[in-house]
Amino acid sequence: AFFADRLKVHLREEGARHDLIDAVFALPGQDDLALIVKRVEALGRFLETEDGASLLAGVKRAANILRIEEKKDATSYAGAADPGLLAEAEEKALAAAIAKVTADAEAAIAVENFEGAMRALAELRPPVDAFFDKVTVNAPDAALRQNRLRLLSAIRDATRTVADFSRIGG
Repeated sequence: AFFADRLKVHLREEGARHDLIDAVFALPGQDDLALIVKRVEALGRFLETEDGASLLAGVKRAANILRIEEKKDATSYAGAADPGLLAEAEEKALAAAIAKVTADAEAAIAVENFEGAMRALAELRPPVDAFFDKVTVNAPDAALRQNRLRLLSAIRDATRTVADFSRIGG
């Protein structure tokens, strides 16, 4: 804990944003200090791009809806969405993109390629935007609503391969 606290101070002194540091430290198993530095730096560079900023907005929107609905319903929507309940083309495209991006991001992180993981996550931007433009999450049909909330949970889980985006300001 001492070294982690010292690293947080050092990163802030070097100009890293405190919210990015917190977003990386929020992930479980962050004990390799050199990798934490690389991850924070890659995250900062990614969020300075248009894709990064747009993805952050979509992820935060998904996380906010999910937080509100999970609190209201007193349940978690973790778990896979049911492919049979993906009614709209945008839902199907988002589910496919999440599966691909998660695998690509995890593979990149396994070889400490954090920039590659960020590029993989950036591929979520178009399907996330299309989903929010065309799909009503809180559908009148309870099964559709729950499945759509599981899709939002999958977005959150996919981005948590890199950082806890809910801790990032902006």
